[in-house]
Amino acid sequence: MAAIKEFRGLRPNKDLAHRIAELPYDVVSSEEAKEIAKGNQYSFFHISKPEIDLPANVNLYDDSVYEAGKINFNRFIQDGYLLQDEQPKLYLYSQVMQGRQQNGLVACVSIDDYINNNVRKHELTRKDKEQDRTRHIETLSAQAGPVFLFYKEDSFKKVLYEEALRLEPAYDFTASDGIRHILRVIDNTSLIDSFIKAFARDILYIADGHHRAASAATVGLNRRKTNPSYTGSEEFNWFLTVIFPHNQLQILAYNKVVKDLYGLTKEAYLKKVAERFSVKKTGIKCPQALHQFSMYLDSEWYTLIPAFNITDDPIESLDVQILQNMLLDRVLGIKDPRTDKRIDFIGGIRGTQELERLVDSGEYQVAFSMYPTTIEQLIAVADADKIMPPKSTWFEPKLRSGIVVHLLD
Repeated sequence: MAAIKEFRGLRPNKDLAHRIAELPYDVVSSEEAKEIAKGNQYSFFHISKPEIDLPANVNLYDDSVYEAGKINFNRFIQDGYLLQDEQPKLYLYSQVMQGRQQNGLVACVSIDDYINNNVRKHELTRKDKEQDRTRHIETLSAQAGPVFLFYKEDSFKKVLYEEALRLEPAYDFTASDGIRHILRVIDNTSLIDSFIKAFARDILYIADGHHRAASAATVGLNRRKTNPSYTGSEEFNWFLTVIFPHNQLQILAYNKVVKDLYGLTKEAYLKKVAERFSVKKTGIKCPQALHQFSMYLDSEWYTLIPAFNITDDPIESLDVQILQNMLLDRVLGIKDPRTDKRIDFIGGIRGTQELERLVDSGEYQVAFSMYPTTIEQLIAVADADKIMPPKSTWFEPKLRSGIVVHLLD
């Protein structure tokens, strides 16, 4: 099953951890990252989004961007901002958001488990994004951001996590968004061995970071070709992860906004929707259960409930797929939400007020507030070796990059 191992983590100087750690590279724009890092020479965005230090018109995939990341990375190490542990270790990374805590094991996972589907996926990757992270990893010879994994909780590993939680934190800080981050260093060899043995019989699932995982596997396979006598123990055979129990995770809705009604009047649009859904003006902004939808149109909230039988197929029974098949496609003419410019996706962390703002501004005409995909639905899709529709899940809180880095050399 899943092979994990300890490693010599590259970590912030204790006094700088709160200034170095940043959100993942792919949840903020270059402009947002530049604003966040303004006046902070320690920001990890200088490494994960190095275009912030280059002219605004630079192509994000230009060689100079990756080279700037490498220069900044080397400077962080040379100046003592980042320090490598002398011995291989595991780490426990805890996050606290609005009183809810989740605890993940920071470990390296074998790229072979990713390739052989012992690390299960639920999303397609885009070639351009995959190539970008592949170049980033190769240029730095390091994995700068972890892949967010989870496992099906069991009582045996729960005991191990509880033991790790009793360790004194190496870092404990609250970021500007109010989320608390705590890192504990696991250097007890007996506890490390117990974790390794416990996960040896497990399947792991990707929550977030499909492109990071795919890119790490690509880099590893490329290096195997250039090192035909590799043994499997080399660091390029492993990728950086944080592994959480499934029942601690929170999935938020991924809401949707559409620019127009596909040439329909409001009345004609509502009539077409009512052919497949019960449509009631309720004022309810967030669905109360699976297979319910809240729709914002012309300053009013409606509740939509399917007026048809729902299959038990793991994909077709997803609310995002139901909405796509029965409304977005058939009523609004959106055939491919991945490429159609008339639709946009709004992470649930931004709330329904963002949906109201976008529609009230006139930029969009209708919005849909979704019930979150459940972790059990995600597992069912991954176990069936299927792919979720785009923007089906939004995990919160996000893992901070820069708290632990995995070096490949």
